[in-house]
Amino acid sequence: MTEISADSRRLALEIIATLVNIKRSAADQLLRRAGVSEPLIRRFLTDRAPSTGEKLSKRVAGTMILDELARQDEDSGVISALIDIAANWDAFHLAADEYKARAIVQKARELQGVLAAHARKEHETQEARRAQATARQAAEQTAMLTQQSELLLSQFDHAVSAGDPHQRGFLLQDLLNRLFDLHRFTVAKAFQRNAGAEQIDGAFEMDGWHYLVECRWRAKPADTRDVDGLLGQVRRSGRQTMGVFLSINGWSEHVIALLKQNPEKSVLLMDGYDLRAALSRQIDLRKLLQAKVRALNLDSEPFLSSIAI
Repeated sequence: MTEISADSRRLALEIIATLVNIKRSAADQLLRRAGVSEPLIRRFLTDRAPSTGEKLSKRVAGTMILDELARQDEDSGVISALIDIAANWDAFHLAADEYKARAIVQKARELQGVLAAHARKEHETQEARRAQATARQAAEQTAMLTQQSELLLSQFDHAVSAGDPHQRGFLLQDLLNRLFDLHRFTVAKAFQRNAGAEQIDGAFEMDGWHYLVECRWRAKPADTRDVDGLLGQVRRSGRQTMGVFLSINGWSEHVIALLKQNPEKSVLLMDGYDLRAALSRQIDLRKLLQAKVRALNLDSEPFLSSIAI
């Protein structure tokens, strides 16, 4: 037990024994207000000494209560409450010895200030520890993000220069899923729906919306038929669903015009440069996507390049 807690316990016992002369009034004015349970209050009022059969004095009964609370690891709150009650006490007419009661109240006020300073110091210490833990976790997360991003970027660059064109589509799906997972998006990998009639390359959640992802890594730019397929999937989904069309080599000149004419404004465009910017951490992936959503909703622009953000 620390010096402060020992002093607090001794003072709490003096408060129980001194401030109120009548035992039942002490239970009402002190113990109940301090949060002591009713079973313990009943014991305070009725327990008797085994040797004499006489009811316990307030001091002895108070010791019993504090001992029982300590065994239950519930004493600190009651002791603090008793000291607070005493520090604001003015009902000196209830005490058998008014001068002694006033001395106890003065001690309570002094100790209350010490306890408050101790509590502030403890709070500051805990806050500093939490800040250190948060900073450490952030540094570890940044290091992990950097390491994994570099690995994904290396795989992407290798696929660009020497990858099998027939395998690039599958690689792109996997790369994108891992990128979203790395940035802590809720991700759904490629799946089928509508009894296998639809193949979804992937999906993720952001800001309460679901996004279906279509990936293209072909020599030629994507065309309007490719985008039409994703638009159809979005329309057949729930109301809070949008689409992200990722085409490494871009899209034909008609694609953006088609999306601008679409009143639903439900598909965002990403190209290979956007993907590489996110992989190399030139721009945060979430920030990139949120900027694209704003451009689509406010400016009717389905494509906002990461260069412009």
